[in-house]
Amino acid sequence: MSKKKVVLVVAAHSDDEALGCGGTIAKHVDNGDDVYVVFMTDGVASRVENGINESNERLDASKAALSVLGVKEVFRFDFPDNKMDSVPLLSVVKEVESVISRVLPTIIYTHFQGDLNVDHYVTHKAVMTACRPQSWCCVKEIYCFEVLSSTEWNSKAEKAFLPQKIVDVAAQWDQKIEALSCYHREMRTAPHSRSIESVEALGTLRGATHGLDKAEAFFVERIVN
Repeated sequence: MSKKKVVLVVAAHSDDEALGCGGTIAKHVDNGDDVYVVFMTDGVASRVENGINESNERLDASKAALSVLGVKEVFRFDFPDNKMDSVPLLSVVKEVESVISRVLPTIIYTHFQGDLNVDHYVTHKAVMTACRPQSWCCVKEIYCFEVLSSTEWNSKAEKAFLPQKIVDVAAQWDQKIEALSCYHREMRTAPHSRSIESVEALGTLRGATHGLDKAEAFFVERIVN
């Protein structure tokens, strides 16, 4: 029997975890691993129409989605939504470090550096800074997920998302879709890329290009054996 792994997902907003690696989270849980999730912002504060009701709805949606995926514990920070670049990077790094020192993950999933959303970029940078490759760092693997309506929307002059790790999530696909359904207010109607239809299409594409039914793809930042 393989040793239990401790996995940390560091996401800028609630729903990024389900979009980017919902199937992989569920697969880790199925394999007996402990999965923790960090949300850096509330995901709604930047919206003109935002109110306490919308914030509470987003919170309830995330609780339901994480329950579907089997996440062990969630950590929530209150950095400014869609304005994380206004915060000194060190402040963000320290919060990420605080979670890492508490749960001691060996694997981290986070955002791709080339995403259009500024919160995604800052979150990625904070993770890479918090996980400097030193002897004391417990994190041995770092993978970046793709988030529809951010990863593919950035300038083509930026670094492209070219995944090297493919995870077969056919057995966990229904859980991913159920988790995304909890975020129904964040999802859009097709042909918007953040629609259930587009998520299905991307999962099919990532799977079919590797002989699988459904898959999630990741850019590999680090693997230390």
